[in-house]
Amino acid sequence: MNEKKKRRVTLLSVIKIVFTVFLVVIVLFPLIWMAVGSFKLEKEILGYPPTVFGTKYTLKSFQRIFKTIPMASYIKNTVIFAGGSTILAVLFDSLTGYAFARLDFKGKDLLFMLVLLTMMVPFQVMMIPLFLESNLLGLLDTYGGLILPKATSAFGIFMMRSYFAALPKDLEEAARVDGMSEFGIFAKIMFPLVIPGVLTLAIFHLMQNWNDLLYPLMMTSSTRMRTLSAGLALFVGEHATTYYGPQLAGALLSVLPLLVIYIFFQKYFIASVATSGMKD
Repeated sequence: MNEKKKRRVTLLSVIKIVFTVFLVVIVLFPLIWMAVGSFKLEKEILGYPPTVFGTKYTLKSFQRIFKTIPMASYIKNTVIFAGGSTILAVLFDSLTGYAFARLDFKGKDLLFMLVLLTMMVPFQVMMIPLFLESNLLGLLDTYGGLILPKATSAFGIFMMRSYFAALPKDLEEAARVDGMSEFGIFAKIMFPLVIPGVLTLAIFHLMQNWNDLLYPLMMTSSTRMRTLSAGLALFVGEHATTYYGPQLAGALLSVLPLLVIYIFFQKYFIASVATSGMKD
């Protein structure tokens, strides 16, 4: 009986491993195809039957995309837009989440409910009002117009409120007894304790803004202000049946920074999940 149980457990373990490897291959195959294809010759990309790996590799696809479109300008705009909006969003979301979680003021529950209700409104509903407002303020086709509307989010406020609400109340009460200001309590005591959540939120914001296509297309009209997603989308539309190598190279350059960031900061995702259920 014991041997049968051991065989059954071993068989289940093998099935789990095989299934996991199968899922990993499915997930990684498009990335491998894109990465390898960006270095392959154009004729090998279009060759039939298709092959994953080529016989010769070159950097011509990268050279061609930098010559065809202002790729360096697109990268700079994306870094400014994604980085600036992420920094502001993390700051404002943390401050607002702390206020909703730790402070008592009139109408707090109603205001928080209104914040959550905004999560139910799709961006397409707000597009025209946002565009008209930005145009009225002269923010279209500017870094300010790209960054300011993304300076906070209902999801970030909800997430940071959950982290701050899980902290013990004794910490802030002791600090108040010692005469520390509310901002000092937030900056020196409470904020350092939610760093895993802050970094997780920062990565969420960064990934969303880096990959955003519709919003930058709406807020920019000139080539000098386009982001990577918008610029590559227009490039693919103009060269949809001409060059596939540069398209793969551009996609690789767009995805690579996010992959590197995720690899180095994935431990904070694990820490976030591990501590999300802890209460005082």
